[in-house]
Amino acid sequence: MDKGNLSIVSEFVLLGLCHSWNIQVLFLVIFLILYLIIISGNIVIMILIITDPRLHSPMYFLLANLSFVDMWLSSLLADFLDNDKLIHYDHCIVQLFFLHFVGAAEMFLLTVMAYDRYVAICRPLHYTTIMSRGLCCLLVAASWMGGFVHSTVQTILTIRLPFCGPNQVDNFFCDVPPVIKLACADTFVIELLMVSNSGLISTSSFVVLVSSYSTILVKIRSKEGRRKALSTCGSHLMVVTLFFGPCIFIYARPFSTFSVDKVVSVLYNVITPMLNPLIYTLRNKEVKSAMQKLWDKSGLTWKKQET
Repeated sequence: MDKGNLSIVSEFVLLGLCHSWNIQVLFLVIFLILYLIIISGNIVIMILIITDPRLHSPMYFLLANLSFVDMWLSSLLADFLDNDKLIHYDHCIVQLFFLHFVGAAEMFLLTVMAYDRYVAICRPLHYTTIMSRGLCCLLVAASWMGGFVHSTVQTILTIRLPFCGPNQVDNFFCDVPPVIKLACADTFVIELLMVSNSGLISTSSFVVLVSSYSTILVKIRSKEGRRKALSTCGSHLMVVTLFFGPCIFIYARPFSTFSVDKVVSVLYNVITPMLNPLIYTLRNKEVKSAMQKLWDKSGLTWKKQET
């Protein structure tokens, strides 16, 4: 990329979550543990869904894709675990593109999963017909394509801005609001375009999700069925709120950055990818059964190798 007159700054400094070295070390240990949990948990979920024929259904196909997205979304923690807080301009732009690509894909995917639950509960007799293999693949592909288009727009608007100093990014990764803040130009119009992009996607997806789960609860007549649906939808809504709430807070307002933004961003970059396997799969009897089967099979293989 020939930056020419577009940029003078060649690298940025990531300030991290705080300035205290002792607290930074504490965060380092915590994030390392969380990163290992997220990676291992989502890999296990994908292996279970791929290897167990009982989990070859639209719901689990979408869950496997969600685990894949969460695994990549949490990869930003790898940069936090790096002691080098200097990041090259090109690397920063790539990181920004990757964050919004994967993040937007997860938003669309969660919306598709809510639609899947709506069809399964409200139209059970037509579920297999509506949620066919072809439609599932098309919806997943559309989620990734939507994330790519969204991220491309955000990135193009960012790289067109001149950066001539200062170069300190008040976060532990490169994101649009703190990076835009460093531009040596009037960013009002750019901010409006970005807010209308990111803010609209975050808010509209959240509204669709809440409406979908609310419709499910209204459609169910029996008290027992409503109680079970409320238990499932309530846990799903908790994770959805933890993901979309911070996104709406950060991206659906003009980019007057606050110091709390980087703490809020931990929720959708760290907490949500860790909770998704627990909420969406490990509370499911079929997944627990498949996990037990895989565990018993691996244990049996290990004993045979010993003998």
